[in-house]
Amino acid sequence: MVNLAFGSIGDSLSLGSFKAYLSEFIATLLFVFAGVGSAIAFSKLTSGAALNPAGLVAVAIAHAFALFVGVSMAANISGGHLNPAVTFGLAIGGHITILTGIFYWVAQLLGSIVACLLLKFVTNAKSIPTHGVASGMNAVEGVVMEMVITFALVYTVYATAADPKKGSLGTIAPIAIGFIVGANILAAGPFSGGSMNPARSFGPAVVSGDFSQNWIYWVGPLVGGGLAGFIYGNIFIGCHTPLPASEDYA
Repeated sequence: MVNLAFGSIGDSLSLGSFKAYLSEFIATLLFVFAGVGSAIAFSKLTSGAALNPAGLVAVAIAHAFALFVGVSMAANISGGHLNPAVTFGLAIGGHITILTGIFYWVAQLLGSIVACLLLKFVTNAKSIPTHGVASGMNAVEGVVMEMVITFALVYTVYATAADPKKGSLGTIAPIAIGFIVGANILAAGPFSGGSMNPARSFGPAVVSGDFSQNWIYWVGPLVGGGLAGFIYGNIFIGCHTPLPASEDYA
């Protein structure tokens, strides 16, 4: 069953909550700056050449490292989501309220937009690359690809961080989360771009003004993240527990 809880204004507007939102904003900003920045750097070093295997590996590693650090720095404050799909998946399992989750989304999206604006400034107005499906793929295939890889991400979040029976796995959660993102980019990058994160795709779309395929990176990740939260929460955690404080997430 779905364990959604709406929450209260008082809880969502408390001092602790505002610290969590600021933490999500900063961590998402730094993650997107490094991730999108790695793609811009590759384009500059190769004179705008199409992404090749070496570039794919470099971008995957940059995202994996940046997410590992971002989750680690925010884990004890906000839980280190950095991703609306992760927030949604955790809301499905009752680990965060809907109202607080909405504020998380706002902080994550703003962090991504500011990161891309900063990149635009510091790179002398270089083009901000946006996500889009590869030539020969259609939108439905892109949605399914993003759904599958985001399922893997949120499932990993549950298994290593959100499961109350995680034990010592909780200490390596940021590493596992970073690794699955890097691996998924290696697998999906040449096809759907390997976003897994609506915020990661939204910031570049806003700054570049190109929203032509942005909906794919909302539908796929949110469906995949929601399914992961529903399946892991119901089958492996088994029953709804009281909503934990954000620091209990990781």
